[in-house]
Amino acid sequence: MRVKDRIYKIALRSRRGEGAGGLPSPHVFAAAAGRPGGSAVVDVPAYDVDDNVHIDAGTSALIVVDMQNDFVDSRGSLCVSKARETIPAIRRLIDLARAHKLPVIYTQDWHSPDDPEFAVWGTHALGGTWGAEIVPELSPGPEDLVVRKLRYDGFFGTTLEQELLDRGVNTVMITGTVSNICVLHTAGSAALRGIHVIVPVDAVSAITEFDQHAAFRQIAFLYRGALTRSDAIRFSQA
Repeated sequence: MRVKDRIYKIALRSRRGEGAGGLPSPHVFAAAAGRPGGSAVVDVPAYDVDDNVHIDAGTSALIVVDMQNDFVDSRGSLCVSKARETIPAIRRLIDLARAHKLPVIYTQDWHSPDDPEFAVWGTHALGGTWGAEIVPELSPGPEDLVVRKLRYDGFFGTTLEQELLDRGVNTVMITGTVSNICVLHTAGSAALRGIHVIVPVDAVSAITEFDQHAAFRQIAFLYRGALTRSDAIRFSQA
């Protein structure tokens, strides 16, 4: 299935401290007819969503990115409004992965009170708090692995790469939130390590629709990942 091009009108605004004069980069600013506060039309190129994906259960793993209370629950400090809608698809994949003996690996944002990331996003996923806990609908099982991370990338400063190597994994299905931040950075980091990436589009969520489609374009085009749906994945044993 090919997802058609989408056209977005992006509002540009001037903020002090952003480049020379606090303006966007010249080519973007030119697209807004040279007016601070103007707008630009941005095309997100088409990408394919595969209707039938077969993966080898013996060399694959499922990664669930940051499905934590602060990002999924409406009471959370950084709730992504669409994240809760992805729970059934993620739950389906977790159950299938466990049934086929795939490793199920959760990443968990886990910050200290003085984390510099709070200057960007505010306090969130503070280690040891309710907000940092994985939502109960997707609670890790006794055989699952939880990898705590400080930054967007699930590989940065964690044991994730070694855990995958130890299990002979060369393909990862990545689910969770946020599509263009922690999901994308983790997918890109996996691809740069030679690991094939599969992203079910109904099992990830973003803050805006533009962010969602831009992330899919990057995963498919830049990292040569496969986009599909959770009900289109089939497992096979080599």
